[in-house]
Amino acid sequence: MHCSVMCREALEAAIANYRGEGKLLEEKERLVCQCFEVTEDKIRRVAIENHLTTVEEITNYTKAGGGCGSCIQRIEEILKDIWAIKVPEMPNIKKRLTNLQKIALIQDVIEKEIRPRLQADGGDLELIDIDGNRVIIALRAMCVECPMGGVTVNNIQEKLRELVDENIVVEVG
Repeated sequence: MHCSVMCREALEAAIANYRGEGKLLEEKERLVCQCFEVTEDKIRRVAIENHLTTVEEITNYTKAGGGCGSCIQRIEEILKDIWAIKVPEMPNIKKRLTNLQKIALIQDVIEKEIRPRLQADGGDLELIDIDGNRVIIALRAMCVECPMGGVTVNNIQEKLRELVDENIVVEVG
């Protein structure tokens, strides 16, 4: 994420330079992270634009807090100030997704939400294919012989419908 943020900032700086706009001296005074020269304004902007609520997320996007760590407390204070009124609502991931975005999201949900729960009970699954809204899986390990396999597939389908697309159908292939 940091690289894409740096590209955006470089473009913004180039546009400002083209327009003859320079950095304000005040910005140096509001430096939060000395190691990576990250200002309070940048932390606030990135946190609001990307719905960031933890220091780790800020570090991922800006590198602030990733050096000596002396600014971590200040970053926490900034985040508390930003979200004091209301914790940000995460953007609705059920928006119109491209096929690649949908496939990536399905894989992510399987890896982070579904597979760990199956593996905790000695089971597993393999993603065989994704064809539109059809998600074809194979049950593995303890799930193969489990008499509750149908319920497991139904639960997988419900989780994918909740987090990806309400029209997803999970099939065992």
